[in-house]
Amino acid sequence: MGGPMPNGAIVLIVISAIVFAVIGFILGNLYRRKVAESKIGSANEEALRIVNQAVQTAESKKKESILEAKDEIHKLRSEADKEIRERRAEVQRQEKRIDQKEEALDKRSANIERKEETLSEKVKAADEKLEELDKLKKSQLDILEKVSGFTKEEAKAMIISELEESLEHEKAIRIRSYEQQLKDDSDKLAREIITSSIQRCAADHTSEITVTSVTLPNDDMKGRIIGREGRNIRTIEQITGVDLIIDDTPETITVSSFDPVRREIARLTLEKLIQDGRIHPARIEEMYEKSKREVEKEIKTAGERAALDAGVNGLHPEIIKLLGKLKYRTSYGQNVLNHSLEVSHLCGLMAEELGADVKTAKRAGLLHDIGKALDREFEGTHIELGVEVAKKYKEREEVVHAIAAHHGDIEAKTIVAVLVQAADAVSAARPGARREDIQNYIKRLEKLEEIATSFEGVEKSYAIQAGREVRIIVDPVKISDEKMVLVAHDIAKKIEDELEYPGQIKVHIVRENRAVDFAK
Repeated sequence: MGGPMPNGAIVLIVISAIVFAVIGFILGNLYRRKVAESKIGSANEEALRIVNQAVQTAESKKKESILEAKDEIHKLRSEADKEIRERRAEVQRQEKRIDQKEEALDKRSANIERKEETLSEKVKAADEKLEELDKLKKSQLDILEKVSGFTKEEAKAMIISELEESLEHEKAIRIRSYEQQLKDDSDKLAREIITSSIQRCAADHTSEITVTSVTLPNDDMKGRIIGREGRNIRTIEQITGVDLIIDDTPETITVSSFDPVRREIARLTLEKLIQDGRIHPARIEEMYEKSKREVEKEIKTAGERAALDAGVNGLHPEIIKLLGKLKYRTSYGQNVLNHSLEVSHLCGLMAEELGADVKTAKRAGLLHDIGKALDREFEGTHIELGVEVAKKYKEREEVVHAIAAHHGDIEAKTIVAVLVQAADAVSAARPGARREDIQNYIKRLEKLEEIATSFEGVEKSYAIQAGREVRIIVDPVKISDEKMVLVAHDIAKKIEDELEYPGQIKVHIVRENRAVDFAK
């Protein structure tokens, strides 16, 4: 019983084990498949539910979008309709206004045509009346010639002859009187000219400096002028070409530049920026351009004023600008423009005393230092630059020679050149030389009154308000109210033609009737 199992039993056991293992595997696979199929079904149902829900959500969004789009379309359509209605109304209004203007123009054109017809008729009637008057005048002259026994020319010659004979004695007396008065006045004026040419007079002085101070409202303004990381101060220095010195000096900024015009423009720019309060590169550039225009205008005005003060006319506009620039130029403690005026006045006084050409002497004296307006911008001495400018703008040879010789670089060959040398030396040695010629002013006032009294019917005339107005008293018998307007116009025209003056002159005519009686 306890012996080994037979081989057949072992094989049977092994086969049985294999069969059970195969059956177990198959059953296990069937179970897992069933579980998987159950999970797949659940997943399919969930997916189907999600898809259905997504479809429903999409449908809902689609309906909402369609509604919103319809609302937007309706809104845009309403706005478009409103705009179309407004434009149509505006077009209708414009058409109505155009129609009204056309009607007004038609009416105006009709009125003009009627006026032209009326005017033509009046002109024709006036011509006819003039012809009648000419015929009447001719007939009256013929009758007068027959009655008098003289022709028109013979009667005129006889009257003139009798008038000349009656006035000859009185004319001779008056001429002798005027000659004696002129001689006395000439002697007196000559003494005054000699005295005024050598006397010392007060004059303005300007120190030779290259800096200008600008006052600030407070020290906080320094930071605003410097700007963030120094951008404002860099912009100011680049645009104006000056140096700004900002130190511990309270409420003060120093502007430094060798060019006085640049320095003046920079000063004005800073003052405008401080007053405005807005300081940034764009504003700086705007204020610079504005200040530059103001300085250029002041330069032109100063040049014109200098030419007027010196009594020099016909200067080229560019020379006038250069004269104005001399206002900001100093030399050895003298303002160059004032110095040039002094030299011009002295040249005129001495030329008048010597009987030389006064106008040329004044012109040369005024322009002798014109090169100093350019010597800081171009190479060369102020004499060389002045000669070049004078030749460029067609100044006379006498003036060019006087400019070239006023420092003795070349020999003075004319009286004018010698006078300019002498006057320049006097002004340089004595900065208080005469600045303004009072004689020119007095002569202008006398000439103004003389022009006014030269008209028939004028009794008296008075130059008032420093020559800016002439008040004229006329004879009310000779000058009627209507004729006053014509006389005022004629006097103003004669003043414009014969007199040189600054600004404008008001011609004021007074006509007055008076009746006087006495109660006894």
